[in-house]
Amino acid sequence: MARPQVHLLDAHVYIFRAYFSLPEMEAPDGTPTHAAYGFANTLIRYLTEREPSHLACCFDHSMTSFRNEELPEYKSSRGEPPDDLEPQFELCREAARALGVAVYEAPDYEADDVIATLTDRLLPGGAGVVVVSSDKDLAQLVTEDDRVVLYDLARDRTLDADGVRARFGVAPDQIPDYLGLVGDSVDDIPGVPGVGPKSAAAALATFGSLDAFPDSPNAWEEVAVRGARRLAERFARHREQALAMRGLATVVRDVPGIEPELPDLAWRGADPVAVERLFERLGWGRIATRIPRWSAAPGENQTLF
Repeated sequence: MARPQVHLLDAHVYIFRAYFSLPEMEAPDGTPTHAAYGFANTLIRYLTEREPSHLACCFDHSMTSFRNEELPEYKSSRGEPPDDLEPQFELCREAARALGVAVYEAPDYEADDVIATLTDRLLPGGAGVVVVSSDKDLAQLVTEDDRVVLYDLARDRTLDADGVRARFGVAPDQIPDYLGLVGDSVDDIPGVPGVGPKSAAAALATFGSLDAFPDSPNAWEEVAVRGARRLAERFARHREQALAMRGLATVVRDVPGIEPELPDLAWRGADPVAVERLFERLGWGRIATRIPRWSAAPGENQTLF
């Protein structure tokens, strides 16, 4: 019997993508809706094309998390969400629930942490996981046995463990160490100055992890990269920063309150009543006609839009 595949969607990636790619839209009451509309369309398309048996949308609870206490500059370049985007986050949650999709979030944590926790809770029960995101941080969840893969919806690209190695030059479990060295401009995580992706990958291929990096520059001569001694000196000057940034880049796998059972994530179809009420309120026209399955068949005389 094939193991069930649980698809865990990093919601904010697709909310922001919709916000910046679609023209402005408003509900009849003036509420901005274009990001929520684009997100709902993405979700409907995913349900139609991928036909997942189990699915959840994972949200950031807010624009800050415990990581901002450790590094105030964390994700600071993003600033506050635009005024017309802020009210659309809740609309996206409503749309996901109306479409019959489980929604998870947790105060003080990011969607990445929620996804990691769901993954670790579900794997022992025999499920496989498809993490749907373009966030490279989540590559650390990919497993060598293919039980967890990372799927980039925009590029229609799936990364297994070998795919992670091909893209980053390191194994999935080395991704936090890698980011501790090279940093992550998207999240405003600084790396070690002068250490790029190739140098980081070469050092990790030799030593395995930041904890195993030797103090003596002489020991770095076996690293297959030009200027290995300079690399050793740079790391020595910034060792504590690299270790701290690795910590920020490491997902939390035991977020409190996230205790899923596999049936909780089963997708049984959209709720026709909830969809009709929400979509009518938002003025979304005939988008509902593209929904591939309903949780309960509409009555013989019931018309959705």
